[in-house]
Amino acid sequence: MLRPRSVAVVGASARPGSPGNETLVNLRKGGFPGDIYAVNPRLDAIDGLPCYDSLADLPSVPQHVVMAVGDRRLEACLDEAIALGVEAVSIFSALQSVDDVSPPLRERVRQKAMRAGVLLHGGNCMGLFNFRDGAWLSGFDTRDHPAGGNVALLSQSGAGMSGILDCEERIDFCFAASTGQELGLALEDYLDYLLDQPEVRVIGLFLETSRQPGKLIAALEKARQRRIPIVAIKVGRTELAARLALSHSGALAGSDATYQALFDSYGVQRVDDMAELAAALIMFAQPHPVGEGALVTLHDSGGERQLAVDLAAATGTPLAQLSPATTERLSSLLDEGLPAVNPLDAWGSGGADSPQQMQACFTALLQDPAAAIGAVVHDRAPGGGIYPDYLAYLRSALQATGKPVFLVSNHQGSGSDPRVIAATREGTPVLDGLRTFLVGARCLLAYRDFLARSDPSLPFGPGDDVVRHWRQAIAADPAFGESRAAALLKAFGVCMLAGVEIHAVSDLEELSLEYPLVLKTAAPGVVHKSDVGGVILGLASFEELVVAYEEMSARLGPAAMVAPMIRGEGVEMLLGIVHDEQFGPTVVMGMGGVQAELLDDVVILLPPFGPGRAREALEGLQLWPLLNEFRGRPALAVDHFCEMASRLSIMAVQLAGCVAEVDINPVKLTAQHCIGLDALVVAERPVN
Repeated sequence: MLRPRSVAVVGASARPGSPGNETLVNLRKGGFPGDIYAVNPRLDAIDGLPCYDSLADLPSVPQHVVMAVGDRRLEACLDEAIALGVEAVSIFSALQSVDDVSPPLRERVRQKAMRAGVLLHGGNCMGLFNFRDGAWLSGFDTRDHPAGGNVALLSQSGAGMSGILDCEERIDFCFAASTGQELGLALEDYLDYLLDQPEVRVIGLFLETSRQPGKLIAALEKARQRRIPIVAIKVGRTELAARLALSHSGALAGSDATYQALFDSYGVQRVDDMAELAAALIMFAQPHPVGEGALVTLHDSGGERQLAVDLAAATGTPLAQLSPATTERLSSLLDEGLPAVNPLDAWGSGGADSPQQMQACFTALLQDPAAAIGAVVHDRAPGGGIYPDYLAYLRSALQATGKPVFLVSNHQGSGSDPRVIAATREGTPVLDGLRTFLVGARCLLAYRDFLARSDPSLPFGPGDDVVRHWRQAIAADPAFGESRAAALLKAFGVCMLAGVEIHAVSDLEELSLEYPLVLKTAAPGVVHKSDVGGVILGLASFEELVVAYEEMSARLGPAAMVAPMIRGEGVEMLLGIVHDEQFGPTVVMGMGGVQAELLDDVVILLPPFGPGRAREALEGLQLWPLLNEFRGRPALAVDHFCEMASRLSIMAVQLAGCVAEVDINPVKLTAQHCIGLDALVVAERPVN
């Protein structure tokens, strides 16, 4: 597929711009070292290349066949290729026919290739480019690409590939592929392949969905082990975008929260648009390592320095705090009235010595121990050019420190392009972005922090006998009341409130619990007890308990739970397991109680994970400050909650395929303890 000895183009054409012609142009432009065959019965030759009537007429069987034909002819051409023993096929077309039959053309092509063992790329794609080996297997034009690149790009969207590949000459690519419908090989297959290639330094993804979630996880784990950063756009966050992804790719977009959890687990740096993706790839491709610390920036404008501060806060990009020694050194270099801070405005009177002063200031910034990367943030020269002094600032600081440096403009230079000017004056404006560098800097620093993340061992889970017992018990009886749910969770080390199940007033007389008590309905089918008046708190005596039970049982039935009240000021949290249709069990943590749905302040993690990872995730909650010291109240027992979450994550893995859902809400978190007050467990439904 990627390094064929020979390529045949079925539907080869002499018409410029057609896929049948562009494929031939690309193979020659890329310096393809093998045999190139053109198949077109209506032509004798194309640009000196002889044409053959069919694949069967070729002097040898090609390893890779590019189908540059319409959908009406495609199936017959594929049949011929399979009969000849062709090993790999690329299909650009969308495989849609107005008068199609069942099964549709797309499915017939997929099944034929699978049965024959043919490696299939596409359909509805723009092909692939193996720049290292000269196999430019695409039917669409591209720019010149130098050899020796270190960036790979994989996109399920054709334009998601070409929008960067063809236009961004600051990136030297070694490989790019548009995978389209993925009827055969999928993005995950190419990702796994690329992680084994020594030249690959960073990989960009344009992802609509994963058709092979298990293989994607395995590839991301390989990337983590080999320290190869991955930068991704994942579309389908909104309901409309998810529906459009389905109509475009034929596959569900999947839960965006779960994809974010996946990315967090494996250090994938997520960006929002193509400009941010290109900027991050450029920054990861540079050769200088990112050490400890944060970002320092040099400016020649006080207002634009303030803009950098605002945008850094908005993008979550950390700025370095300068040491007293650096502050003192900068103060000796700066003109009167310029504060020695980061970001630094070092442009004073603008005299003849200003370039030397700016250069010295930038080097001093980058030499600070808290500086990991640095940027000179200056506007471009008239016409979109770059003043040589700006590059001198970078080179001087790089030579002195070896730290990554970047030249960044507040606004790009497209405004000098004559075509851009003409289009804008015609009423079709062309604009450029502002924030992309800071997003890229955030990605660099976050990936460094991910690689340094400690990976402590997981808490000990229950023994195999406990797991086996519960799997067998759930298979025999999948129904769960609250007491059984609590027993299950306790067996896996999750701390739950000890309650007693009752079914009659006479059961109350046998209780030996300390007042005050809480009474909760245990009626089947009641999920949110508080919504139906199924929770009564603060029952201070036996008489109050009897009255409350009689009233509740009259409304909701006799099944109920009685448990001690948990004393102590704190907050209510939630903890649970949710089954994702693509990636299986996930663990949900966040703010709980009756406000859980209103606040929606939760995070999702892929299991299993340790308490430290749980704490990192909790720090991303909007209401995280409530869990620490707050208005004289001591910090809450967050470590206990993280331990509980970690144990639940182990249970999620050990009972995968057996338990579909767990909802522990609320979890009462105080300064002293953490305990689940209510639990719902839903067993996995057997597949008929």
